[in-house]
Amino acid sequence: MAHVSPVTGHYVTFEIDGDEYKVFYLENGSGRPLVCQHTAGCHNHQWRYLLEDREITDQYRVIAYDLVRHGKTDPPSTREWWKEEYLLTADFYTRFIVSFCDALELQDPIFMGCSFGGNEALQLAYKHPDRFAGIVSLEGADYSPGFFLDWWQHTHANAAQVCASGVWDLMAPQSPDRDRWATWFYYSQGAEAFRGDLYFYSVDHDLRGSLADIDGERCPLVLLTGEYDYLTTPEDSRRTASQIRGAEFVEMEGIGHFPMSENYPVFRNYVIPALERLEERIADSAARAASHPGPGPEAPTSGPTA
Repeated sequence: MAHVSPVTGHYVTFEIDGDEYKVFYLENGSGRPLVCQHTAGCHNHQWRYLLEDREITDQYRVIAYDLVRHGKTDPPSTREWWKEEYLLTADFYTRFIVSFCDALELQDPIFMGCSFGGNEALQLAYKHPDRFAGIVSLEGADYSPGFFLDWWQHTHANAAQVCASGVWDLMAPQSPDRDRWATWFYYSQGAEAFRGDLYFYSVDHDLRGSLADIDGERCPLVLLTGEYDYLTTPEDSRRTASQIRGAEFVEMEGIGHFPMSENYPVFRNYVIPALERLEERIADSAARAASHPGPGPEAPTSGPTA
């Protein structure tokens, strides 16, 4: 019997620094916006199970976008991008996400990103704590060196298979073969962007020495990392959370680096309680603000601006 998914796709066009970006996103549900960032070299289809999870979409407007140069979001049409080396920077990445949320006029969204999106979640908590009601960092840490490598795009290699196979053993062995191979397939489609994404992941993203300036009480923050992740290990995420005021960390058992796509039933057992915990903390923060009216806290003066 045929079944039509409730998930819908849209494009939104906005500008950053005079360049025009036509960005594709999938969405489903209603309620507080839950903005989801895919992993490096991939696209928003990684969130397919979350987008159709009624328990979540009954409470959240889930929005999963394709970053520029990924999936159905093309490079900017307003410049000769093919003459440039693609290297994703923390500054552009952060401004892109804030601009996307502004373009859709999202009020008090929760941001959730995985891998290089989990690292970017920490950048957002650092630079834009007032733009987001809460943040979930999946497989994220303050620093993830060592993966910006030329051989991801070596001319003597099949880059599509190299990039896809390079992430294979980051998934837990007990994750279903169907979903492990689907994750592999997604990565075979994003080889051109993978190396440039990893420039952000392993080079430009570095919050060592800045974690004390992130206020996980002002912008509630939860870090979730799978036990089989050897890029950003549970120890890396735990160490990062321990240096952020008010941050919480949970190790996810029986899962690896791609929790939302490699084994969703296991992942949902962690992400649903994490969202519930965030909502509790968001409500507590709002109650405290209502009982003590006045100017809010200033942004940290020692941190960078976007």
